[in-house]
Amino acid sequence: MNYLQNYHIPYTGLKLGQHVFEYEIDKRFFDEFEYSIVKDGRLKLSVTLDKQETLMIANFDIKGFIDLSCDLCLSSFPAETTINERVIIKFSEHEEISEDTEEILVLSKRDHELDISPLIYEYINLAAPFNSRCDDPGNKSTCDKEMIDKINDLSIDNKESEQKSTDPRWEALNKIKK
Repeated sequence: MNYLQNYHIPYTGLKLGQHVFEYEIDKRFFDEFEYSIVKDGRLKLSVTLDKQETLMIANFDIKGFIDLSCDLCLSSFPAETTINERVIIKFSEHEEISEDTEEILVLSKRDHELDISPLIYEYINLAAPFNSRCDDPGNKSTCDKEMIDKINDLSIDNKESEQKSTDPRWEALNKIKK
């Protein structure tokens, strides 16, 4: 059985009104997507589906931690994530549906369930920061202290101070700089 089948909501038998669906998202979910930015996490998802006569409104509330790789020391660290999104689901009688937008999803009248796994995947990956660093680099238990020390040793500031103190040829240029 496909693991993502767990994220299908059968809506044909639901009564009008609000319905809440709870899900756990972990490594198994992210393993289903080959090119996912996020590879692991521990998240809780609550989907509130408000079924009306002609449409449905789904509110996504995702909270938990995703594992990211620090851009500074390259070690993995948990990043707290809170996501609140909404999507409106309309029904269409036409087979060809090309009206999907970011907030409106169009389903055929023949469909009987809603696959929310692509939406969850998109929301979580878009919530991952472009530049990821832990809150306090070098002082967290997840940081690679050896890598941080090496970066500090090889930093430009340290090299400039070494060159200034050891190479007399730079003295003339340093006087011009001041």
